[in-house]
Amino acid sequence: MSSGKKILKDLLLQKDNRTCADCGASDPKWASPTIGVFICLKCCGVHRTLGPNISKVLSVTIDEWAEEEIEAMVEVGGNSSANSIYEAHVPDGAKPGPDASIEQRTKFIRSKYELQLFLKPSLKIASNSTLQAMPSKRMSFRASSSSSVQNPELQEGAIGHLKITILQGANLAVRDMLSSDPYVVVSLGEQRAQTAIQNSNLNPIWNEELVLSVPEDYGAVKVQVFDYDTFSADDIMGEAEVDIQPMMNSAMAYEDPTMFGNMQIGKWLKSHDNALLEDSTVNIVEGKIKQEVSLQLQHVESGIIYLEVEWIPP
Repeated sequence: MSSGKKILKDLLLQKDNRTCADCGASDPKWASPTIGVFICLKCCGVHRTLGPNISKVLSVTIDEWAEEEIEAMVEVGGNSSANSIYEAHVPDGAKPGPDASIEQRTKFIRSKYELQLFLKPSLKIASNSTLQAMPSKRMSFRASSSSSVQNPELQEGAIGHLKITILQGANLAVRDMLSSDPYVVVSLGEQRAQTAIQNSNLNPIWNEELVLSVPEDYGAVKVQVFDYDTFSADDIMGEAEVDIQPMMNSAMAYEDPTMFGNMQIGKWLKSHDNALLEDSTVNIVEGKIKQEVSLQLQHVESGIIYLEVEWIPP
């Protein structure tokens, strides 16, 4: 037996790796080195539909493994370590069992790895335009603290970043029996990032930071709220757009805000053409350019989202 195969066999002998990371089936014989989990044959079939950029699956016993793929499995440390992040906030009843249908498995696995809906609130994706897979310590997460996102990696063609803090929601629409399980998605072009799910809460408090790169040909930031459903497509709970032109004009005019005291430097005016609840001012606050935004969600019976936008220069 090669040293690599022995390492994989030793990992499989760990208690947490004796069952499938996604459904709990016993004796998994497949693995995803891009994620760092051991999975059963049925869940393996779903992983293959995600594409190798999210989850490349290999047989533990048959396939040849590259050294870096084995190192990735070792670095993650096993199913418990991976699930402590990917399943940090799984709604009750969402995780399928060994006898689950293909539809149930697909819904859960896509939510877990592709949409990344169950992540720790302190771990956010700076930009997932390519939805790259993220093995444990090498994951492309950014902790939700201002210090961790002041100098994020700049994408090619980007002129800077926007740090969007989803503060809270109010009077959100009911999409389940009596409540909803909301999460917020923000997107700019092909980029997309989302908050954690708030279970059974129509007035959720997130306080989560999401970071998007700003391309030269930027448009509006789209804000969408969804209700997470375990066994069906997630329901839309309203949407709105944030016109970032006032923020960008202010950022270009005040290239070094640290040279100025706290002051208002721009404004986005409420009108019948936008979703603003009130005028939104752009301010220099302690050397940073920030904008507080209150949005009345559109195409829905009720719902308000409060957020803060901050410009992060390159």
